[in-house]
Amino acid sequence: MHSTKNYYIFVHMNIEKTKAQMKKGVLELCILSIISGKEAYASDILEELKSSKLIVVEGTLYPLLTRLKNEGLLSYRWEESKSGPPRKYYEITEIGIKVLQELNISWNELTKAVGKLTKVSNKESKTQSK
Repeated sequence: MHSTKNYYIFVHMNIEKTKAQMKKGVLELCILSIISGKEAYASDILEELKSSKLIVVEGTLYPLLTRLKNEGLLSYRWEESKSGPPRKYYEITEIGIKVLQELNISWNELTKAVGKLTKVSNKESKTQSK
């Protein structure tokens, strides 16, 4: 019994790691999508990601924003704030729009392929359990 509990804990930890990696893999697409509609303040981006259950910590967002900016996919501007320090507002660049379009195509292809495979896997599981 003890080994079964340890196995469950091990499997659960690995599943959580895999789920976290899957979410990290789509963050760039999600950030560019959020900013493509209108310029956004980092806390607004974070709030949208949190509400979609994709991110919960600021420490993941800021390095990504910096990398996307350094790659030329985002730009930013400073705006004075009445309630504190100036705010940095991010905006997608023309290159960022093109990259977003390519990422959307890749995402659609990926979800279609995964959906097809998981349907096959689910059908086989149901057949074997009968």
